[in-house]
Amino acid sequence: MEVLNLLRKLIIFPLILGQFINSAYSEVDVDPLGYIVYCPCMGRFGNQADHFLGALSFAHALDRTLVLPPWVEYRYGEPKSIQVPFKKYFKVESLQKYHKVITMEEFMSDVAPLEWPPNKRISFCYMSRGGDENKSCNAKEGNPFGPFWDTYSINFVDSEFYGPLHYDVHHHNVVQEWNSKYPPEKWQVLAFTGAPATFPVQEENRKLHKYLEWSDEISSKAQSFIKNILPKGAFIGIHLRNGIDWVRACEHIKDSPNLFAAPQCLGYRNEKGKATQDMCLPTKETIIRQLKRVIKTINNSGNEGRIIRSVFVASDSNHMINDLNKALKRMNVEVFKYPENNPHVDLAILGQSNHFVGNCISSYTAFVKRERDVHKFPSTFWAFPKEKSKSNIREEL
Repeated sequence: MEVLNLLRKLIIFPLILGQFINSAYSEVDVDPLGYIVYCPCMGRFGNQADHFLGALSFAHALDRTLVLPPWVEYRYGEPKSIQVPFKKYFKVESLQKYHKVITMEEFMSDVAPLEWPPNKRISFCYMSRGGDENKSCNAKEGNPFGPFWDTYSINFVDSEFYGPLHYDVHHHNVVQEWNSKYPPEKWQVLAFTGAPATFPVQEENRKLHKYLEWSDEISSKAQSFIKNILPKGAFIGIHLRNGIDWVRACEHIKDSPNLFAAPQCLGYRNEKGKATQDMCLPTKETIIRQLKRVIKTINNSGNEGRIIRSVFVASDSNHMINDLNKALKRMNVEVFKYPENNPHVDLAILGQSNHFVGNCISSYTAFVKRERDVHKFPSTFWAFPKEKSKSNIREEL
């Protein structure tokens, strides 16, 4: 009798467990049109932000839910990349005004067990990538690829090469081709080895930046700094990209007229000019001269409420605080930087400045420029447009 009761329990328990699991999953709002997952595995924040806007546009065009990836960061002393949840920096609800999104954390806990079980996890790439396996995306080969997927305990059982398809959903029949080749009823999740987007951000996708709204944490830190640290009055925000990696990159500017984010000021076909060394890595003289010129222009505009009292500097290396304070002393303008190394708060502060001067080639500057364009705030670039004649410059100095 005891053996019979035990057998009954062994039979009934899995049925009860199955009913419980099905009940739990029935409460999950699954998108029948599928999901897009990707690793933001190229570059640092500026590049990842460019790619994000493209991925958002791609997901919207295919009408699939975009899984918001964490931001990939590289911290000093850490051998592997760190994955920071998307909502640490931006509000998810703001993006939902444009399209269906879900955080990676929610997707993996609530949706993946039902819609993307381990035996169905296939990585997507344009063509085979180098690595241990032949004819494979080798999606976890290298850093940050491996650490990114490992953060969520994701392994892939196969690879899918989607070439010659591409991501330009604004032209041709790209959307129909994707949906025809990868219908959601068969391919519920498209998991890309890298972002399904171009770099720099496509011109048509720049406008999507308006849906990127800083989190309360970042926004409050920026507002507190502006209110409590900067002198009362208007301020100029500037971005100085001058780390050693940038110095080396700028050595190739002559051979790469569309380097990095250059299209933001030069146009996507270089119709507004060509990149120069001074645009990529402006000299101290150029920075001081141009900054003085902007301050004079604003202060002579006749608007008392816009008198420049300070300059805020964001930089990856040399903030030039002493040089700039010395140069602007006679103008009664003081120079500041954020006391902590926090590039996201720097971005939020730059976005609120009365005028912004940035680096045309930098995708970090491009983030600020797009945000300011949304609010129609004025922005300019170092050494662009080309300066006046030397005689006029000497008069201004």
